[in-house]
Amino acid sequence: MTNDNYTGVTTGTIATACSLAALDAILGAPDIVCVRVETPKDVLDILIDECKTISQNKAYAVAHKNPYNDPDVTVNLDIVAAVELFDRTGEKSNVVITGGEGVGIITKPGLQIPIGDYAINPVPQSMIVKNLSDKVPEGKVAKISISIPKGKEIAKKTMNPKLGIVGGISILGTTGIARSMSSEAYKNSIVTQIDVAIASNISDLVFVPGNIGEKLALKQLNITGEQVIQTGNFVGFMFEEAVKRGITKFIYFGHIGKLIKVAGGIFDTKHAVADGRREIMVTHAALCGVDKQNLQKLFDSKTTDDMMSILDELGVSLEVSNSIALAIHDRCMQRFDLDLTVILVDMEGNYLNNNFII
Repeated sequence: MTNDNYTGVTTGTIATACSLAALDAILGAPDIVCVRVETPKDVLDILIDECKTISQNKAYAVAHKNPYNDPDVTVNLDIVAAVELFDRTGEKSNVVITGGEGVGIITKPGLQIPIGDYAINPVPQSMIVKNLSDKVPEGKVAKISISIPKGKEIAKKTMNPKLGIVGGISILGTTGIARSMSSEAYKNSIVTQIDVAIASNISDLVFVPGNIGEKLALKQLNITGEQVIQTGNFVGFMFEEAVKRGITKFIYFGHIGKLIKVAGGIFDTKHAVADGRREIMVTHAALCGVDKQNLQKLFDSKTTDDMMSILDELGVSLEVSNSIALAIHDRCMQRFDLDLTVILVDMEGNYLNNNFII
């Protein structure tokens, strides 16, 4: 297993381990409690929760992802691989992989897997083939079905429904090792929103920080959910990836408490990385003529909503919001060579600025 609290293993690694254990059981290995899996990055020992032979040619194995320092919804989730040996009758590979209960099915273009296939990504598929192919007896083919009993329920907590992956979660992983949400793996998962939108010819995109921003955008704008792209905290990364794909004009919509950070050049908006909200607000309030005493009140405020209340009382909230929105626009123009409409809202979705740059 990995040797720190900040890394775990991917669903692809667990699916591979279960497939390997089930095949070993068919081949006569006794009391399988651990298997060694070769991943693109390392060789890992994976514990198996259950392994059972059903018949001479069929077995299944169950394992789960151990917790690590990440809010991963697939942690502790059972992953099952059922393996059955058949006589080989022309199959190109001696390992054939499919999905079962709780594994999503692709319904939109733009992903790594064709429409209609199970959401088992290419790297996990290649891992399963690599780890099993040499063990499959001559003249046989191992048919593997991956299932996740609670996958359909867990999928509601993921981005899969938005990406058009229905009926379950995905079997993921590019290295076999899972890292925290600051990792490349998480970025790769959210950038697929852009790929799906492009492949589906969706135009007039709206970038929002997260679920709250999406809900408010759908309430206030004449758009569909397919047009909404969630950036998470990785604003800079998502904007850069959009430009790489030829998207240079879109709406950036969200609560002022999140978007205001970009006005200060903060493109990773995670609180632990950088804040600066009150400093940015005070700067723009000062530029709009707010006196020192009220600037101190703003600086002492705990939330941007409290700051906006003070600005409302002073009659300058619109002017300050317009100044912040313009700064966000200019910062993005300078860094990414893109044009965007900036819309700042409160928690009810009410517009705070009116200088929309179209």
